[in-house]
Amino acid sequence: MPFAYRREYRGPVQLVAFDWAGTIVDFGCQAPALAFVELFRDAGLEISVAQARGPMGIGKREHIAALLEEPEVERGWSDLHGAKPKPGDVERLYEAFHPIQVRMAAERAQLIPGVLETVAWLRARDTMIATNTGYFREVLDAILPVATEQGFEADSHVCATDVPEARPAPWMLIVNMLETGAYPAEAVVKVGDTIPDIEEGLNAGAWTVAVIESGNLIGLREEELDDVPQAELAEMSDRARLTLQRAGVHYTIPTVADLPPIIEDIELRLRRGERP
Repeated sequence: MPFAYRREYRGPVQLVAFDWAGTIVDFGCQAPALAFVELFRDAGLEISVAQARGPMGIGKREHIAALLEEPEVERGWSDLHGAKPKPGDVERLYEAFHPIQVRMAAERAQLIPGVLETVAWLRARDTMIATNTGYFREVLDAILPVATEQGFEADSHVCATDVPEARPAPWMLIVNMLETGAYPAEAVVKVGDTIPDIEEGLNAGAWTVAVIESGNLIGLREEELDDVPQAELAEMSDRARLTLQRAGVHYTIPTVADLPPIIEDIELRLRRGERP
């Protein structure tokens, strides 16, 4: 009689990989959205913050290309330049984008409340910490010292320009795993605030957790969020949660401060032999 056997990882979470903007710094994911608005304004075209947020989470060159493909933006560009956007336009905008994004990201690199406490909790459990981001290397180099001054440290940092293809491809997370020695994939948790973050984690075979209140889908600064009536905030959170659940996320939480119970639940599931 034939039998099939399946290996099961029943150990602890070894690695938690965090996104940057909207997840561990920059409450409301302001820096990337406002940088795209400024970029297009400098190029003579007004886009809304909501439009700028649309493709959030992917590499920044790809983000610019996606914005230029958005029908309203494409029409505006065609009216302004007499022709549809071309690949050369993407490259010119991407070059102009670099200093804008570096400046804005460095200005908004304040750690989100609860990050240091969560990282300390993970460290006490011998869990490794990594980061990856749709930012290019110059931005990461600008925000790392600011985060370090505030007490944040990680074992691996990867950005979109370090890999052949950024999110939703799994390569940044896989490089995090390679640099830390974490495996199998079910011992890894990816935490972010966008659909591409979640898709990256799923494509790598990891558990995925999405932050809602501090992230891109709500997109409000902490002080702005505090002024939102509770009923309205609950409605906004529900919409964001549904969007992320449709993308396949395993868990959603308000902010990274709420991550520890999720890690405990994942480890309980791992002990039962479950996989992401």
